[in-house]
Amino acid sequence: MAVFGGANLGSVSFSSHLLNQHSCFLSCPLKLLPSSSSSSSSNRTSLLCVVKSFSGSVTAGTDTSSDQSLLRDTSTDAGPPRMSTDWKLAKAYCKSGDTFEGEVEGFNGGGLLIRFHSLVGFLPYPQLTPSRSCKEPQKSIHEIAKTLVGSTLPVKVVQADEENKKLILSEKLALWPKYSQNVNVGDVFTGRVGSVEDYGAFIHLRFDDGLYHLTGLVHVSEVSWDYVQDVRDVLRDGDEVRVIVTNIDKEKSRITLSIKQLEDDPLLETLDKVILKDSSSGSPSLSSSNGDTIEPLPGLETILEELLQEDGIEAVKINRQGFEKRVVSQDLQLWLSNTPPSEGKFVLLARAGRQVQEIHLTTSLDQQGIKKALQRVLERVP
Repeated sequence: MAVFGGANLGSVSFSSHLLNQHSCFLSCPLKLLPSSSSSSSSNRTSLLCVVKSFSGSVTAGTDTSSDQSLLRDTSTDAGPPRMSTDWKLAKAYCKSGDTFEGEVEGFNGGGLLIRFHSLVGFLPYPQLTPSRSCKEPQKSIHEIAKTLVGSTLPVKVVQADEENKKLILSEKLALWPKYSQNVNVGDVFTGRVGSVEDYGAFIHLRFDDGLYHLTGLVHVSEVSWDYVQDVRDVLRDGDEVRVIVTNIDKEKSRITLSIKQLEDDPLLETLDKVILKDSSSGSPSLSSSNGDTIEPLPGLETILEELLQEDGIEAVKINRQGFEKRVVSQDLQLWLSNTPPSEGKFVLLARAGRQVQEIHLTTSLDQQGIKKALQRVLERVP
């Protein structure tokens, strides 16, 4: 895959990160069971909630009289007709995207239990606003959850499945419109690493009020100009980093970030700047064509042939090549040098692995025209 300007032109998978391996969801009907006469003389009822984790284990929330930390008593006289009506209401909220204020009635290993009329919904811990964990990082998520019991949270309905009795909620998505409207591409934030995955790191963004309200993804390719095989070698949970916003998908409530684009690319100007001098000879490890043909990097020849089909580009030639002492990326990358053109010739730099090649473009186009031509070519080349 060719990369232009340091960003992959192909699609990048962005996990919604809705539920991680520690999350739980309601996996069976919520049943109102009568308390035994031996446990109470009154005609109270207790909510039995069965929760199934992603690992497949099953745990049951017990009667609140025996375990106050898991689930508070939720006595109610609601019957099937009322619950059916409330499922319809939950589906309407899910479809409209409207938020509602729900009271936290309890918690378990995977998330919070929140009242929605006669129903109890489930809010996985990853769907809490990041400000809660970042504000008191020394506390465990369960300690934070305990302090939320009895409070009211703004939430959105993510899933309302009456048949399987799943009502999934999100506080993070409920707050997205309020804070995302103040975020623009190019904004720079101080952030805290929330979690690290194989494909990148989720970064919580700190706003002017000092709180972390939104989370974005730094893809593994945007962590460093150096080749990163494992993101965990560079970033760890809790690390503080500076990031720049590179894309905002408001429809999917996603923010894409970059760390490396806040740093100077080692291949910004000319070949001489990126190829280090050999300490023994004092000269760069460069070679010139001198009339000989330099074999293009894999995939580069097709790109150069396509460039010649663009209006305004008269000639292309690989002028020099060199070898870096480090591998920045195995993918073919292209840069248009910022060096001023000489006699109508612009410099294009290509890199793959340690090898770097300098291409001279003879053209009547200006710098922006060349960038657009390159973009069109890279869209055509598989």
